[in-house]
Parts: sequence; structure tokens; C-alpha cells
Amino acid sequence: MDIVILIGLIFLNALFVMSEIALVSARKARLEGMAEKGDKKARNALDLSHNPEIFLSAAQIGITLIAIFTGVYSGEKFSKDLEPHIAEISILKDYSATISTTLIVILVTFLSIVFGELIPKRIGLINAEKIAKMMAQPMRVFAKITYPFVWLLNKTSNLFFKLFNINSERDDFVTEDEIKA
Repeated sequence: MDIVILIGLIFLNALFVMSEIALVSARKARLEGMAEKGDKKARNALDLSHNPEIFLSAAQIGITLIAIFTGVYSGEKFSKDLEPHIAEISILKDYSATISTTLIVILVTFLSIVFGELIPKRIGLINAEKIAKMMAQPMRVFAKITYPFVWLLNKTSNLFFKLFNINSERDDFVTEDEIKA
């Protein structure tokens, strides 16, 4: 059961990562075309893309919370199983708890990076519009649930931009691909 929970946590992280990259990289012109034809999911994705700081903060909250929980959970559940095996090696016995925790953290980190970050990012880039449409509503709901934290993160980020006189607005430009779409 512990493995199933770990896989579930990595999968949940993957959904946040994939949603984030898809919503950022989805071609607005394609989504606008779909929305004009009555696609409500495309309209929802477009609406979110107009306020990226909201879904980016919400996604980051989800990713960070899952990463923390995954680390704590895997450290607690799996290092205790590994520790007795390491303790069998007499020279390592005194360090078996530290070694088992370190090995589990390394393994879970590797699995989380590959299956919870890298693969979902590539999938999100390859199928940006489709995933943006599919995940816009769940991301909007999550952003509403975490709104106090989203607000705090955005205010803090905006303060940073103000303090260092950095323009936080993006210059809009149209790419050749968007003209063709």
C-alpha cells in the first residue's frame, strides 16, 4: 500500500507540472480559434492564461506541498524497511538509519524528477492545448481553494518586482506560428 501512495503522490505532482507547462506554452491563437467555435474548455484555458500569476502560484503551491509530503512520507515509510538490511553490515550498523534515509531520499528524488517532473513537462509541451483545456478548470478550482496563499505569494512577488524596479508585465508579440494559426 505504501508504494501505491508514493506512486499516487508522484502522479499528482505530475498533473500539476503538466498543467503548469501546458497552460504556459499553449498557443493562444489556437485556443482563441477553439473558443470562437464554442469550445468552453478552450475559453476557460484562455481566461487562466490572461492571469498566469494565479495558476502559476497555485501550481507551485501544489507541487511544493506534494514534494514535502512525498519526502516525509517516503522517509518515514521506506527507510525503516531498509534500515535493518543496512544494519546487517557491521561497519555501517551505527549509521544504518542515516544511510537508509539518504538512500531512500535519493531514490525517491530520482523517481520524482523523472516521473513527476521531466516526463510530464514534455507531455505538457507536446500536447499543450489539449492538456490546457483539460486541466484549466481543476487548476481554477485549486487556485480558489488555495487563494489566501496564492494572494500572499503574488503580493510578495510583486513587492520584489517593485523593490528592484523590474517590469513584471510581459510585452505581447505575435509569432509567425500564431499568424499562421
